[in-house]
Amino acid sequence: MNLDQARFFMVEQQIRPWDVLDPQVLDLLESLPRHHFVAESQQKLAYTDIELPIGEGQTMLAPKIEAKIMQALDVAESDEILEIGTGSGYMTGLLASLGKSVTTIEIFEALQATAKSRLTPFDNITFHIGDASQTWNDLKDYDVIVLTASCPALPESYKTKLKLGGRLFAFVGQSPAMEAKLITRLSENEWLEESLFETDVAPLVNSRPTSQFIF
Repeated sequence: MNLDQARFFMVEQQIRPWDVLDPQVLDLLESLPRHHFVAESQQKLAYTDIELPIGEGQTMLAPKIEAKIMQALDVAESDEILEIGTGSGYMTGLLASLGKSVTTIEIFEALQATAKSRLTPFDNITFHIGDASQTWNDLKDYDVIVLTASCPALPESYKTKLKLGGRLFAFVGQSPAMEAKLITRLSENEWLEESLFETDVAPLVNSRPTSQFIF
């Protein structure tokens, strides 16, 4: 199987039809080999329109979802980025390719170790192990924050970690009804929230469900 050709078809047949047309994002998806971020046994599936298991009960987002995230965030060279959920490391690599620096948090040590081995070409990534389902108390603000799995309700702590003009991407809701949202900080006390598309993805480990009314 020609993996370079498979990557080309992924972009042309999955990504573009989903209205991802930003040239910078398309060029990045073409240049960063996705099959380097999956197990050898999964390489033939790396460019298919599915979520792939990566161990510890976690999955890798479908390519078109990753592309939508990158287009929505519009990462700049000066951006400092916080990623919640390193996972396979592929999204980390996409972010690090465009931004100034990436701080990435993973709750599973085994997943982080594998991702680190795949991301050795990058020198602008800082790795941490921990539970960031509710917040990440590093006393820093960021230009870009990405939650790579879903949460029933978006923790306010992440909105307040945005710099002015900063963008936050999150999947919000409970299966099977979730929204992909982009939140932009407009001022100290004002945020713009946009609903981008509907989807259904796995939840962040230890994310807290919203209260349910019982009749």
